[in-house]
Amino acid sequence: MILRRSATRALAVLGATALVGLALTGCSVGGGGGSSSDGNSISLLAGGNDPLATKTAKDIAAAFMKKYPSIKVKVDTRPGGTDGDNLIKTRLSTKTMDDVFFYNSGSLLQALHPDQTLQPLGNEPWAASVSKDFKAAVSTSKGMYGAPFGSTFDGGVMYNKKVYAKLGLSVPDTWAEFISNSQKIKAAGIVPVVQSYGDTWTSQLFVLADFANVSAQDPNWAANYTANKAKYVNPPALAGFQDTEEVHKLGLLNKDFASLTNVNALKMLATGQAAQYPMITVVIGNVIQSNPDQVNDIGYFAMPTANGNSHATVWEANGAYIPLSTTGAKLASAKKLVAFLNSPEGCAVQNAAQLPAGPYATTACTVPSNAPALVADEQKYQDAGKTGLALEFISPIKGPNLEKILIQVGSGISTAAQGAALYDQDVKAQAQQLGLPGWN
Repeated sequence: MILRRSATRALAVLGATALVGLALTGCSVGGGGGSSSDGNSISLLAGGNDPLATKTAKDIAAAFMKKYPSIKVKVDTRPGGTDGDNLIKTRLSTKTMDDVFFYNSGSLLQALHPDQTLQPLGNEPWAASVSKDFKAAVSTSKGMYGAPFGSTFDGGVMYNKKVYAKLGLSVPDTWAEFISNSQKIKAAGIVPVVQSYGDTWTSQLFVLADFANVSAQDPNWAANYTANKAKYVNPPALAGFQDTEEVHKLGLLNKDFASLTNVNALKMLATGQAAQYPMITVVIGNVIQSNPDQVNDIGYFAMPTANGNSHATVWEANGAYIPLSTTGAKLASAKKLVAFLNSPEGCAVQNAAQLPAGPYATTACTVPSNAPALVADEQKYQDAGKTGLALEFISPIKGPNLEKILIQVGSGISTAAQGAALYDQDVKAQAQQLGLPGWN
């Protein structure tokens, strides 16, 4: 399962962002953008499963129409999940898609065959302000097709800054430093590493959040993995499985790791009962709700590596896209709306809708001063160029049983090598189903 979808499930409970799931399930869908050449009226299709995101889309449309009173924007919504994916594919193929629509970046976007269905946007003025990671997530060899909508978020380790300060600890860059810190935390009577297998998706973070480090060591790993030439059972990708195994073997976890939920793990982290949590930063929205006085006590660091030089693994912002069926005067108006999203006015609407959980994918947007403190920690990695995309943005392969396999590894039932071998086998059926070369 793609972690972004898992995060969306969590956010449905948290109400934490308009940046992952982008609209209200079950609402009717309005007409697409190909039916008229009148540029004075365009439609915007939001995403799926989040009422807050529907409101955000409407707020953006309202602000845009205030700036461009001659252009009317009608906001449509769609279902989430597979139903929403299929609707978008159908409407693109029948040329009835809205003039602008919000959708995922990365491998899910590639399934829309953007070279054949979307307007290229790489030459628009705002494109120069977009991060290299986002460009990679919305591009093919033939062009760039999306503009960022919302903030990014990172995978790595969320930690309690007050615990670190009290014990005189420094943010680790190597795995040995991380283990050393954890042992000192344990000696102080605090849970060193909190795990929450009661929400099974959370078991994946040591593996998924390490992928930027894998890419840094082997830039071709994702391409080779997709071609069945790279495996998790071998370094460097094996490291995430080994880390999952080691923290359990060394007794660094909370006693109730098998049943604890993500919500309660975050409360432990916020109150200092636990010091470190392998997690995606988007869940900081839960802390804003449950422990607002402690939200800035939580920081972030990238998953440590054996040799240092840690890189932050980035889950990119969603994208705003224009279908090929939008042409003429409508295309001009649609491009104005996309540009507005990546302007100070559009960014202000996004900030007002929801505090970002990570840096923006464009320098046109500025993180507000009241954003959670860990966003500044994430920004340091982006500013230093020490980031990399999560695997799901550059490969379509994600086996369905990774979370179950990692629970076994993280509970001492399976070794890291056994778990990695199981996962290498787990992805085979999906790769064959996708018809990828090299998997027959």
